[in-house]
Amino acid sequence: MVHKTVYLAGPISGLTYNDATSWRTAVTRRLAEHGIKCLSPLRAEVHLRNHPGALSDCQTVEENLEAGCQVLAMSTPRGVVARDKFDCTRCSVILLNLLGSKKVSIGSMIEVGWANANDIPIVLVMEDDGNCHEHAFVRESCAFHTPHISEAVEIVKAILGTY
Repeated sequence: MVHKTVYLAGPISGLTYNDATSWRTAVTRRLAEHGIKCLSPLRAEVHLRNHPGALSDCQTVEENLEAGCQVLAMSTPRGVVARDKFDCTRCSVILLNLLGSKKVSIGSMIEVGWANANDIPIVLVMEDDGNCHEHAFVRESCAFHTPHISEAVEIVKAILGTY
């Protein structure tokens, strides 16, 4: 059996938990119907559901305690980086959603590098122009580009379709 996994990359910092997870949840449901498993960088971060504001780049233990969050090893900066690198270098495909980004997502750009260095195809979802991530390294590191998440899902299904 072929291992079919998709890492759902995209900005988290500056977004609410719901904003960061809603598109990931929708894509996960659609791809699960086709036997494709999705890996979310927020999958071990359920305690952040009750975080009232925007998520930061690196929630520190102190920030989590002040916000009343249960502190998990996966929530530390080291835990986040270790888990995401593991996911980005073992998945079959990365779906990178940069639509509507307000600032460059450093973490997402590192993930692009990890995937590219490991010959993992990246499906980029980004506007045709005007996105803050517009750069040759981003576009040329991604095998596919579309401005629509629904089309990105279809591309992933085609890549990981029945062999």
